[in-house]
Amino acid sequence: MPNTITPFLMFEGRAEEAMRFYVALFPGATIGNVERYGPGEPGPEGSIKLAEFTVAGQRLLATDSPIRHGFTFTPSFSLFVECAGDSELDALFASLSEGGQVLMPVGDYGFSRRFGWTSDRFGVSWQLNLR
Repeated sequence: MPNTITPFLMFEGRAEEAMRFYVALFPGATIGNVERYGPGEPGPEGSIKLAEFTVAGQRLLATDSPIRHGFTFTPSFSLFVECAGDSELDALFASLSEGGQVLMPVGDYGFSRRFGWTSDRFGVSWQLNLR
């Protein structure tokens, strides 16, 4: 049995920018251990080899892959956020959508009075739901 399951986000050069953006959006979010590529290592020096951060109590990991891949994030995997109120949902949706792509605008979809789905400027998909 695994001890933990942790979402792992792989970027190509924007891991630190994304991590700092997410931590700024959520009260109480923190950046933990950050390990950077050094001289002679496969990734660009100073880029994120492995970083740990926590958002809304959820531990996440991030990396800047030194290898270019033929894939990126997909909306079929998303971070689902239960929002406490309309203003929180609206503010998060606006910030996360900026420079990204709205997949489902905030609205009443029957299963929730207020729900929205967006892919942020880094390609990470977020579902925002009003509790």
